[in-house]
Amino acid sequence: MSTRGINFLDKWMAEQLPDTMIDDPMAIGVLAERAMEAARKEGLSIPEISEEVPSVFEVIAEAMDHREGGTP
Repeated sequence: MSTRGINFLDKWMAEQLPDTMIDDPMAIGVLAERAMEAARKEGLSIPEISEEVPSVFEVIAEAMDHREGGTP
């Protein structure tokens, strides 16, 4: 993942993920789609986000799994 991609995804998750843990795959999928749409709007290409990340879904799911009411 490019530095720009990492920075975008970190910032997006900090601002957009709910404060409570979610383990519903459908909800996480929606969040992943929203993240990718926001990236496109910011001018980021899909490879900039997913070069070294197997899936944005997995990154968000892991962040949600480690959430305790704070930021990821």
